[in-house]
Amino acid sequence: MLWAKDFPQFSEVIHTKYLIVGGGISGLSACRSFSQHNESDYLLLEMENHLGGNSSNGENSFSKFPLGAHYLPLPNKENTEIINFLKECKICLGAEENGEPVLDEYQMTFPQQERLFYKNSWQNDIVPQRGISAQTQQELTRFFKLMDEFRVKKDAEGKYWFAIPVHDSSREDEVLKLEKVIFKDWLTENNYRSEELLWLLDYSCRDDFGLGIDYVSAWAGIHYFAGRKNNWSTIYKDQVFTWPEGNARLAKHLSKFTEGKHVPGNLVFDVKINDKVEVLSFDNTQKKTKKIIADKVLFATPQFVNERIFNHKKASSFHYVPWLLTTITLKNEFGGDEELAWDNVIYGSSGLGYIFDQHQNLNQIIGEKVITHYKSFSTSDCRKARKKLYGMKESELKDLVLDDLKKAHPLIEDFILEMQFHKIGHAMIAPVPNQIFGEETRKAKEPIESKIFFAHSDLSGISIFEEAFYQGLRTAEQMM
Repeated sequence: MLWAKDFPQFSEVIHTKYLIVGGGISGLSACRSFSQHNESDYLLLEMENHLGGNSSNGENSFSKFPLGAHYLPLPNKENTEIINFLKECKICLGAEENGEPVLDEYQMTFPQQERLFYKNSWQNDIVPQRGISAQTQQELTRFFKLMDEFRVKKDAEGKYWFAIPVHDSSREDEVLKLEKVIFKDWLTENNYRSEELLWLLDYSCRDDFGLGIDYVSAWAGIHYFAGRKNNWSTIYKDQVFTWPEGNARLAKHLSKFTEGKHVPGNLVFDVKINDKVEVLSFDNTQKKTKKIIADKVLFATPQFVNERIFNHKKASSFHYVPWLLTTITLKNEFGGDEELAWDNVIYGSSGLGYIFDQHQNLNQIIGEKVITHYKSFSTSDCRKARKKLYGMKESELKDLVLDDLKKAHPLIEDFILEMQFHKIGHAMIAPVPNQIFGEETRKAKEPIESKIFFAHSDLSGISIFEEAFYQGLRTAEQMM
């Protein structure tokens, strides 16, 4: 639609100081930032009829469920802006005298947070343990010891090698070198060869980045383990914040800053800079084109969208991994005597396992069970994988997901009441070599004539909530 450009002439003109295009986490975070700086003259345009982007959710008669990102790890103590946001949301309820945060445990994972189906039975934790060789154990120990060192490593200026947001990381040559090589090659060079360790690292990268160790940079692979400092809380080190609807809960908290300032169903198709910025947007609800004249505009949109709006922008160096999310409603007896964990992972599987969406339900009887299965398509050709996913029929999707789940649950089909498939073609940016610190990304971040600005997690190179949050917050501050 963006490249058809056969929209009607504009029939309405709107004036605003700041225009935000895109209502994902970056756009919402920018709105919060404007509001907190007592700046009320802003307007948000969103193409969809809901806010939150990939932090969205669905709901059936038994449970809410995520349609994208589903948890938030505990922030680093340096991430004061995120900690303040968690206080606003009543997720963080204050602090003890010793500085230990008081957190709402009902918004966190409960015990049996994760389990792994390995060697034909379930084990707690997703690091393979039962019956592994002494050599594998040594490699696991050596790897995690090295990650502990990387977690605290700083450069001469006191910057972490691996920071969140990634923008705050060191740019020393030794650090940048890690971003130029493939993680798998770095692992081989450092004598990490154990099947179980390589599986764990591949799973972790696919889970956070969409692509496995054969494709992401060594810097990104290490950042997965070293970027989170575990230095804010001593009590809740390993737990994460989560909700049945996933990060849609966080998007809802941010959405209050858009009340009366948000227009859904709008597609921006043209931008001109005169004295001010003139934006043409087609309102799909009212079926008319509007001209919005703004002092400054923030495009909180991914680069594959920006290249359609700006002729000089090219997104060919940005690779987006497609994902398939499948929400399955099951009879209550599913799982038998084994308690489902929050995160249930199957060793050696091409999927990423499943989340038990009612994990935090306190009722003794839950009725039917709702789980969400995640699968990313880890490949060297994301475009081809995306085309293939969009072409798959429901019966093919069903086979794909059930073949994966039957490894741990051979009789799962006897329990299924409903399966809902959710395809996300451009789910997340892939942190391949040179994606994070490379020249193309640097250029994509640059404002145009100090009037048009850009913020999106794909400019960070890592699609996590914190990156999108900081992109919006910092770019809004730059605009003001």
